[in-house]
Amino acid sequence: MSGNDAGRVLVVGMGVSGLATATRLHKAGWTPVIIEKAPSRRAGGYFVALFGAGQAAAKRLGLLDDIHNRTPDVPSLDIDRSGRARPGLSFNDIPGKPWLMLRGDAEQAAYSALPADVEIRYSTVPAAIEQDGDGVEVTLHDTATGTTVTERFDLVVGADGLRSTVRSLVFGPHERYLRRMNYMIAAYQYPGTPTGVAPNQGATLMEPNRSMWVFGFTDHDPTILLIYRTDDVDAEFTEPPVDRVRAAFGPQPTGSTLGDAITALEHAEGVLFDSVEQVRMDTWHRGRVVLVGDAAWCVTLFAGMGVSAGLSGAELLGTVLERHPHDIDTALTEWERGLRPYLDHYRDGAAADRKIFVMDNWPQILLRRTMMRLGKTRFGARMMQKIMRADDIAEFKHADIVGNALNRFDRTPVA
Repeated sequence: MSGNDAGRVLVVGMGVSGLATATRLHKAGWTPVIIEKAPSRRAGGYFVALFGAGQAAAKRLGLLDDIHNRTPDVPSLDIDRSGRARPGLSFNDIPGKPWLMLRGDAEQAAYSALPADVEIRYSTVPAAIEQDGDGVEVTLHDTATGTTVTERFDLVVGADGLRSTVRSLVFGPHERYLRRMNYMIAAYQYPGTPTGVAPNQGATLMEPNRSMWVFGFTDHDPTILLIYRTDDVDAEFTEPPVDRVRAAFGPQPTGSTLGDAITALEHAEGVLFDSVEQVRMDTWHRGRVVLVGDAAWCVTLFAGMGVSAGLSGAELLGTVLERHPHDIDTALTEWERGLRPYLDHYRDGAAADRKIFVMDNWPQILLRRTMMRLGKTRFGARMMQKIMRADDIAEFKHADIVGNALNRFDRTPVA
């Protein structure tokens, strides 16, 4: 199919998933309109990883050459509050060597690939969505001007994140789909280098039910990720993030590195302070409305697959709509069938992945340190591979999701 004649599609959300989806559907012949609730594009952002699945999708989407791998070559540290440092575990040690970068790097690459004639409307949100067999009526609210307009589309894509407005309007309230893991995160950029860490170097500080990660990059200031367990998620949003973080990491003295990180949180811009939650849905599409990215399948940052899954979902969506240009229901059914085995696996493995980021008790932390010391031995290397879930990563996170899905489609007809 050539030319934009497949129909008009509304893409809600201008993150990686939304931008990649708009680009891929434009290539498939659709006319995308992107709306974004923010008044302008975001910049910077926290640490993300691009696994093999994401690299394969990015290559198909034409983004890979514009994605900047910032993986450093400086060994990571495991530190404590006293200033003691040991060899540490980092994303650099993950089998397959995922690319490390800022969220803004991936978004910039996706934005650069967006065709110039795609319409973007900022400060705009969907206020109502009604559909019939032939199309979708969407009421759009411009929050900057206070005006409202209703327009008709042939397809609506909700790429608007964990607390998706599209999902709530079409599938029901958030409470039906969000599952809390009882952890909080604060993620932000750090200006310069924290005390006790060399330039470009990563570090972890592990304590039961709380941790600090310093993600170092080759050519950029680091980002910080603070994680802690809570029994009352709602209470965490009643005070400024820095106050909740100080309480969670108290009452002991913070030490220099953690102290620097928390002090930086007070003045950081673009802080992500949120609860760790999964989205669990029986279906990601209803009629002519489909959800992609975290709106559909948020598996939590513990899986490290947000960008990779978003790019894979976007690429596969455009592909199935090309295969079934006049049968949206079949296309969306096939799309979901191709993605489900991977996304369900990431979701179900989130509890195990969480223990890479934050551990439950001192025995687990001490075992991790012991394995790092023994890492150069055959036994230690095997144990580290087990801790990092090497076989699982190779089979699911470094898989060519889109290519594998297309192979299955060709072998098995849709029922």
